[in-house]
Formats: sequence, C-alpha cells, structure tokens
Amino acid sequence: MASDTLWTEQDNRLHRGFRFGDFSQAFAFMTRVALLAEQHNHHPYWTNVWNQVDIYLNTHDAGNVVTEKDRKLAAAIDALLTDTPA
Repeated sequence: MASDTLWTEQDNRLHRGFRFGDFSQAFAFMTRVALLAEQHNHHPYWTNVWNQVDIYLNTHDAGNVVTEKDRKLAAAIDALLTDTPA
C-alpha cells in the first residue's frame, strides 16, 4: 500500500489518498475502515476506483468543519496501516 499524501486539511475537511496493489486490497482496507467508523460513530465520505481509496472527513453536526472527532478517526485509520492502537 502506498499513501498519495498524509492527511491534509482543505476546504473544511481532512483528506488522505491511499493506493493498493489491486482492488481486493483496496476493498479489504475499506471494510476495515467501515468497521472502525462504526466504532467511532463517525462515517467518512470516500471514493474508490480500482486500487485507489480517497477518504474525506469533516463533522456534519458541527457545520461541516474539521473537529477533534475527525482527527481521532484519521489517527485510528492510520493505526490500521501500522497495526498500532489509536
């Protein structure tokens, strides 16, 4: 897996792009993120095309801005890639 960039903040949302070896790896990552998002009760906007996943985070309840809730989920997503607890 390769990361296009680290998390960046622009237009009131956090973004990070990910590239994987193939669609199956990308989809497996999305499944892990989906389960994590449920635990955090915070669900990303994301896109997937073949081996690429782009995740965008902001908090709708706070007026669609980046909050600590977004930063915590971003850190937890990063931990999926490094196998360290967030």
